[in-house]
Amino acid sequence: MYITNENDHEYRFGTRGPKYLSKGPNVDMGIVVIGVGEEHPCHKHVHQEESFLVLEGECAVYVDGERVLIQQGDYLRCNPGEAHLFKNESDKSFKAVFTKAPHSDTKDSVYIDWKPGEKFIKK
Repeated sequence: MYITNENDHEYRFGTRGPKYLSKGPNVDMGIVVIGVGEEHPCHKHVHQEESFLVLEGECAVYVDGERVLIQQGDYLRCNPGEAHLFKNESDKSFKAVFTKAPHSDTKDSVYIDWKPGEKFIKK
């Protein structure tokens, strides 16, 4: 058994960004906060799927270049190899639970030099 509390973990950038509540042995899980006007850069995972359950706010997610708006209560799963970029275009903070599976002891993220408005070429 493993038990923890969100308050016992820190966001990567103080009050925002991701914070992991658990890394492995089978699934990574945490909370992500994206402030107004902020974005998380375009990236994909080679072997892991990454899922998001929106707790608060809304956020534009660009999956392989296609804009999808996710809002409170929505669940989004990005399959391995699907590039995704989060951009908070709203006037409120965005907060979601995220999971990545299967757990990987090595870095599984590949960052992609792409921004909304540019032509997306799947690699």
